[in-house]
Amino acid sequence: MFVCFLTDFGLTDDFVGTCHGVIKRIAPDAQIIDITHGIPAQAVLQGALVLANTLPYMPVGVHLAVVDPGVGGSRRAIVVRDREGRLYVGPDNGLLLPAAERAGIDEVRELANPAYALESISRTFHGRDLFSPAAAHLALGVPMEDLGPSLEPDALVRLDLPVARFEEGTIDAIALFVDSFGNIALNLTRDDVERVGVVPGTRLELELAGELYYAVAARTFADARTGDVILYEDSYRNMCVAISRGNAASLLHAEPGQELHIRLADAVSS
Repeated sequence: MFVCFLTDFGLTDDFVGTCHGVIKRIAPDAQIIDITHGIPAQAVLQGALVLANTLPYMPVGVHLAVVDPGVGGSRRAIVVRDREGRLYVGPDNGLLLPAAERAGIDEVRELANPAYALESISRTFHGRDLFSPAAAHLALGVPMEDLGPSLEPDALVRLDLPVARFEEGTIDAIALFVDSFGNIALNLTRDDVERVGVVPGTRLELELAGELYYAVAARTFADARTGDVILYEDSYRNMCVAISRGNAASLLHAEPGQELHIRLADAVSS
C-alpha cells in the first residue's frame, strides 16, 4: 500500500523523517511517496490545491496531508474515503476536501480510537502522534470504521475558495500560491480567460498592488523573450503569471491572496 505524504514541515527539521519512521515501524512494507513538504507554513489553501492537483498522478492508497495551524485546538482529526477507494488522513480544516471531492466523498470518520495513535499525543505534533499512525494502520488494511465515529460530510470544514470576477475585457483574479520558481498561480483556467478574448499572443495589462505591468498570453516560456511577463496555462491547467527566465513574484511583489487585475491592452488603449 502507498502512503502519499504532503506537509508544510520543510526539510530542515526532523519532522518529516520522524513521521516516516512512525509509519515504517507500524507498516514496514508501506511505500511512502513524498509529494512535497515545501508548502508555506500554515498555508492550508495552497496545501489543499497542491494535494488536489497532484492526486490524478498518485496511486490509489492513503493520502496523508498535514498543514495544521489549528493543531492542539478544537479542530477534529479525520479520515475521508472517496468513491474510488482513496483514503485521506489529516486535520478537518478544509485541507483534504478539494482532493477528496474530485471523486466524491463516500465516508468520513473522526480519528478517536487511541489504539491507532501513539501512546502519548503531544499538543503540537499530531502529524507524528496521530495522523502518521492512523495512515500506517490504514495502509495495513485496518477498516476505517475502527478508527472512530462516523461524521457527516456536510459537517466538515470547507475552504472559502476565491472566485474570479469578469467584465468586458477585464478579469479580477486572486493569486492562489507562488511556486519555487516565482510563478504565480491564479484562480483561473484557460476557459475562463478565453471568455474575455485572451488567447496566445494577446497583449495584457496587469495591475497588482497599484502597479501596472505589461504582459502577453503565451503557450510556453519559449514563446516569450527573456524578461517578458507572460500569462500561461501550467501543467495542472491553471493560469499562471511568470517571467520568462525570471521570477515573477519577486518582480511584481506578489503574495498569495492578493488581487490581480488583468485587462486586454488593446481595450485599454482604445
